[in-house]
Amino acid sequence: MFGDLMGMMGKIKETQKKIEETKKRLDHIEVNQESSDGLLKLTMTANRTLKTVEIDDSLLEDKEQLEDYLILNLNKLIEKATQVNEAELGAVAKEGMPDIPGLDLFK
Repeated sequence: MFGDLMGMMGKIKETQKKIEETKKRLDHIEVNQESSDGLLKLTMTANRTLKTVEIDDSLLEDKEQLEDYLILNLNKLIEKATQVNEAELGAVAKEGMPDIPGLDLFK
């Protein structure tokens, strides 16, 4: 019984290490979002750190339009980055979890 418990604890520690490595790797995975007309381009890491913002000069003439563009496209970008983040971390966590009968956390 204790051997199983020790093996489980070892597997959990290994999974924690893999999760930390995956988080570091996600800092280098970039996700992009561009407005439908190409006037605004944004780049963010999969850990949701904004990296670049490119704004066409024509958007600088209308503050309200620029704000709308930013809100719409930043929300889309955050959603994309979150999906990548959750998929990557979820895969690592699911792979490393011990098989405990009746405990189906990732189904």
